[in-house]
Amino acid sequence: MKKAKAIFLAVVLGMLLMGNTSFAQDEKNNLVTVTKLHWNIDNKNFSNDEWKAVEKEYLDKVVKKNPFIIGQLVLMHSFTEDNTELLLVTIYENWAAIEKAGDKDDELIKAAWPDEKARTAYFEKRGQYYAHHHSDEIYASMPGAKIAKANFDKDMIYYVRVNHFAYPKEGTDKEFTDLEKQYFDAVTNKNDLIKAYYPNRHAWGADNTQFTEVYVVDSLADLDSALNKNRDLYKAAWSDETKRKAFDEKSGKYFTGKHSDYIYKSVHELSK
Repeated sequence: MKKAKAIFLAVVLGMLLMGNTSFAQDEKNNLVTVTKLHWNIDNKNFSNDEWKAVEKEYLDKVVKKNPFIIGQLVLMHSFTEDNTELLLVTIYENWAAIEKAGDKDDELIKAAWPDEKARTAYFEKRGQYYAHHHSDEIYASMPGAKIAKANFDKDMIYYVRVNHFAYPKEGTDKEFTDLEKQYFDAVTNKNDLIKAYYPNRHAWGADNTQFTEVYVVDSLADLDSALNKNRDLYKAAWSDETKRKAFDEKSGKYFTGKHSDYIYKSVHELSK
């Protein structure tokens, strides 16, 4: 029984085992799948504790034992357009690992629930929490992540900003990378309120222009403070108004100027 898998942010979102916060060109690019699930709002017997227990059982018996899954994270709606959504974010080394992980899941599921009736009963119980429809995306991680040293021991706020690439004719990969590195070094990496940061680009899905940034903070109050601190650090790094304007123009040409914002809350007990 293969799980539905796909991408995000974000996200973001879970590259918890990748190392330090360097911005190296040869930084390893992982694939991040995000599956957008939806609660079954017709489930009148919903229990949050029971749902966590059911998912924790799958996490312990399958996900944590699957060597092809680098990390996994569950994000809940906080401020998004749909209060029924939740995101399953999974990290893989490459495309081959995604395929191998699916096969390994099948093997681990049969080992964990060898009795077919018991296996069917478990997945029916698990399935009752979700609506039938879901959507999938796959992103590729980019250089410049600020990576958490370990899984968080509490629920965290994940702010996801989805920008769109403009693909300017006069632009270059080198210039874009250099500009992103300058900003990362001067702002994101110096902001102690930002506990983790994950930039990702589209790999497979509905919109190939997407550039997604995921910021992880302790609370909603810290999110507001972190964004204000970003502005302060930016102005301090480019204190000369002429140089700041020149930087804005160089970096701005790579984006359309259109973006969307989403805020999620993690379920720390369901992380690998």
